[in-house]
Amino acid sequence: DAFYSFYTNTVDEKWGQAYLTRNFFELLGEHMADKVMLIVAEEEGSGQLVAGALNLIGGDCLYGRNWGCIKKYDSLHFELCYYQAIEAAIGLGLQRVEAGAQGEHKISRGYLPTFTYSAHYIRDPNFRTAVEEALQQEREQVIYTTAMLTIQESPFKASPETHLSA
Repeated sequence: DAFYSFYTNTVDEKWGQAYLTRNFFELLGEHMADKVMLIVAEEEGSGQLVAGALNLIGGDCLYGRNWGCIKKYDSLHFELCYYQAIEAAIGLGLQRVEAGAQGEHKISRGYLPTFTYSAHYIRDPNFRTAVEEALQQEREQVIYTTAMLTIQESPFKASPETHLSA
């Protein structure tokens, strides 16, 4: 219940859509408890839970999925979602932490962007051609933007060529 309130409060704060239901979180706990890691923060003094980061354990990876809070604290998001997740993954002997999609703010904290792929079949040949052309143009821009952001924001040193191939 605490995490659900964190989740919905954060969705409300960001004018988002709460696509996960309370029942979803209950079922997740019932059926996958051994694959769920919830990292929480409590307020000093009162002990009240104020934030949480929901992670899923799969194979050799800790997957960060959702975050929420009921109060604002400077840098708490990064502490729970990144730093504590990394520490937990190391403690479990996991090889990596996948922080999820979106967020240029992740790059400066060492979560470099990686390219992913998906496969879709588009039946209409004319529409398929239009989509292929649009994706080709977008792909070039995504590669360029990813390389530039990584070069500018990464805490790691590497040559630009490292980031220019998908």
